[in-house]
Amino acid sequence: MIRVVGHQLRLFPVRTRMPFRYGIASLTQANHLLLRLELDTDGSHADGFAADTLAPKWFAKNPHSIHAEDERDMLEVIRAACRHAQDAGPSPTVFDLWRDTYQRQKDWASATPHPPLLWGFGVSLVERAMIDAFCRARGLRLRDALVGGGLGFAPEAIDPELAGLGIADAIPPEPAVSCLVRHTVGLADPLLDEQIPPDERLEDGLPQSLDAAIRRYGLRGFKIKLFGDAERDLDRLIAVGRILKPLGRFACTIDGNENYPDLATFRGFWERLRRADEVQPVLRNLHFVEQPLHRDRSLGPQVARALADWPDHPPLVIDESDSTTDAFAQALETGYSGTTHKNCKGVFKSLANAALIRRRDPLGRRLILSGEDLTNLPPVALPQDLAVIALLGIPHVERNGHHYFRGLSMLNGPTQDAVLRTYRDLYDPSQRSLQIVDGRLSLVDSASQAFGHGIDPGLLATLGEPV
Repeated sequence: MIRVVGHQLRLFPVRTRMPFRYGIASLTQANHLLLRLELDTDGSHADGFAADTLAPKWFAKNPHSIHAEDERDMLEVIRAACRHAQDAGPSPTVFDLWRDTYQRQKDWASATPHPPLLWGFGVSLVERAMIDAFCRARGLRLRDALVGGGLGFAPEAIDPELAGLGIADAIPPEPAVSCLVRHTVGLADPLLDEQIPPDERLEDGLPQSLDAAIRRYGLRGFKIKLFGDAERDLDRLIAVGRILKPLGRFACTIDGNENYPDLATFRGFWERLRRADEVQPVLRNLHFVEQPLHRDRSLGPQVARALADWPDHPPLVIDESDSTTDAFAQALETGYSGTTHKNCKGVFKSLANAALIRRRDPLGRRLILSGEDLTNLPPVALPQDLAVIALLGIPHVERNGHHYFRGLSMLNGPTQDAVLRTYRDLYDPSQRSLQIVDGRLSLVDSASQAFGHGIDPGLLATLGEPV
């Protein structure tokens, strides 16, 4: 039996090396949260960990709130999820305890203004920490704990359509050993070194412009963010296209950031792109467009009719709209081609989404499960995210934490040293920054740990302050 008996939250500040502008927010500093969850597993004590940057204006896109209010709400849903997990009492498996916690959090949130993406974030942290504690207690990798049945994953409990499918139907036979990095081109990012004003140039040994990042990392994957303003977006894609054209073939996605008001407006913009010769290098290598419409207007009959009337629309995937366990099925009925995986939206939910793709598209030719980033940072959030990417076999993933934050600089010296010892394939020891070679990131060390991270709990207890 599995039972949560306590928890602790710690916060430590992180600062970007350059502003990260996404959607309606521009991130320059935030707090990184580390959750330690105390579990009783069949009479033995086990600690599990999970972490995330408390990024504003993503879980709840309220343009009128200030950052302190956003952080207050994130901490409220995290504390509530910890409380609900403890109130749930003993459960036979981690999956059963997650389901109970999810329902309790959902019921509690119905009397609050917190949207599903936000209250689900709290559950996802608890879920990851429970998985970590179980894997540590049993000495198992994430994959082994799933395939062996120890975690109790039952996809039909999430969606009855998945009855008869098991974990083997949701993941490849072996974990991926590497993935292509899709470099984030944020809304405020310089494209060329010469565009950087002298007083904004960084002298930290890492690339600042898109062009410099391509040269440094050998990039062949990109995620381009849009403003939601047709003229600015067209100009931006033309400028990016000029830089990417010499690469020939590459993997590219476009992120609408929920910035287009309706599908008719986005369709008009897309038709302009198709007529713009200078954008064709991007469109020829495009894999999908992510979340062009606001989460409150992206699903349902009206969008379904508009997509049905647009037979040659680009592949569209949801991201912020994927806020509940049934959202992906609704998106497929609406006419979308896929969804995104982020640990902050839930591991079991992404496994169920992968199983649904296998059921609806057994040959893997139409439907998409992508990997996206929300400024994942070391020492816990990043390797846990990569462990799930390896598990799901996602071939390319957006990475941005290493570009907007300076390597391991947010950690104290002993923890930095432990990260370098644990992930020899993941970090460049001379720069103490993420090691991307020929545009790819190794997943081997992350997948070989219990659940992604192998850092001693005593070191984790030295990070930040309890809250």
